[in-house]
Amino acid sequence: MRQLISRLRLNYGQKLFLIATLPLILTAVAISVVVTLQSRQLAEREIETLEAQLIEAKRAELKNYLSIARTAFVNIYGRAAPNDDRAKLLVTQILAGMLYGQDGYFFVYDYEGTNLVSPRRTELIGRNWTGLEDPSGRPITDELIRLARSGGGYHSYEWPKPSTGERAQMVAYVAGLQDWRWAIGTGVFIDDVVATVAKSREKVEARVERTFLYIGAAMLAALLFVFVSGLFINIRERRLADAKLKRLTQRVFDAQEEERGRVARELHDGISQILVGVRYALDTAKRRLAAGDARAADTLERGITHLSGAIQEVRRISRDLRPGVLDDLGLGPAIKALAEDFGKRTGIETEFTTVVFRNRLDDEAKIALYRVAQEALTNIERHSGATHVAIDVRGHLNGATLRITDNGCGLDEAQARQGGSSGLGLRNMQERIDQLDGTLRITSSKSGTGIEASVPLTHLLKPQGQPDPAPKTKAQA
Repeated sequence: MRQLISRLRLNYGQKLFLIATLPLILTAVAISVVVTLQSRQLAEREIETLEAQLIEAKRAELKNYLSIARTAFVNIYGRAAPNDDRAKLLVTQILAGMLYGQDGYFFVYDYEGTNLVSPRRTELIGRNWTGLEDPSGRPITDELIRLARSGGGYHSYEWPKPSTGERAQMVAYVAGLQDWRWAIGTGVFIDDVVATVAKSREKVEARVERTFLYIGAAMLAALLFVFVSGLFINIRERRLADAKLKRLTQRVFDAQEEERGRVARELHDGISQILVGVRYALDTAKRRLAAGDARAADTLERGITHLSGAIQEVRRISRDLRPGVLDDLGLGPAIKALAEDFGKRTGIETEFTTVVFRNRLDDEAKIALYRVAQEALTNIERHSGATHVAIDVRGHLNGATLRITDNGCGLDEAQARQGGSSGLGLRNMQERIDQLDGTLRITSSKSGTGIEASVPLTHLLKPQGQPDPAPKTKAQA
């Protein structure tokens, strides 16, 4: 189970890809749903309108047919009496002969339900069809008679098509001959309307499917673009990171070698020479003591002096590697000691100012600012030709800042344009401050160079014994 959970855990790249693609997928799905619903609703309204228009056209056509039929026998009906069988027979013959289209005809029922005219289905004539219903249970004869009694109207029901014998939806228009108690009407089959509506619905479904395909294709293309772009960026960033890591590793090696070389030079040029002098002094004192020479004491005194110098040199090198005063007293005293030693060793006038802030910097910030000061003084000694150096370190509301200025020759033009980042020591200074989310500013001119290193407030510690301030209430505020 744990292995399964560990396999399901996403790495950073997969999480980033999911964050980038999930809103896109959800948006595409939402758009698809909204477009589909809107398309179907709009299409359904259009189809309903089309169906209503087609049926209305059929109804107008039926009414026109019946009006033509009544014109054919209006004179006979107008002069005939209610029981004039000869006139009735003549009218039925006229109506039976009025056929149109493949399935068009006129029908007549009396008010008792007996069929009098049905030219395309003669088997219905003479039989009473009261209570006749279509397969869906809708009354046929009774409803036609009711409409005729009330002055006429339309009725829809299923009826066999004379041309095929298959049942189809039919719309009939019926009117009444009240003197004869007849229901006379005609009907048209609307299977063509149903087919047109069905075809329209098929087109709508096809259009919706195409819309889905288009949206799906667009979403797939977008996902593919995001994936390829993310892959490209990931590969590029990885290459840049690898190159940066290689450069950083090389700089670490260079810094180590430089530090080793510096320590080796310090040991060779300083301690080694002093110890050689001590050895010569001891050898000379040994020979003089053996010879009973009174000058042996002077020689031993010189050797002791050289040995004290060696001890001081070892302490200086140790202080350069890791000054104990930095841990014991804080950044200000450590940089002050560094400045005093720098002034004594180089003869450059060194001015140091500070505002005491009670050793409130954390270890990372203290070491970083101390190394910046150390590196800056080394550069001043080696390259600037300065005669005066000013060092200022102080805390403030936004953190802590170290400023070092000199009156030397300044950086060259290329280094000034790059913010002083071309040298290994300057790059190390920049990287140390960057690791603390601080800022390093380097300004240079012909009158000297200025270095300002700042660390944010997050690297300031609370004074010992000071509790966290209680949150103010509205009343206290």
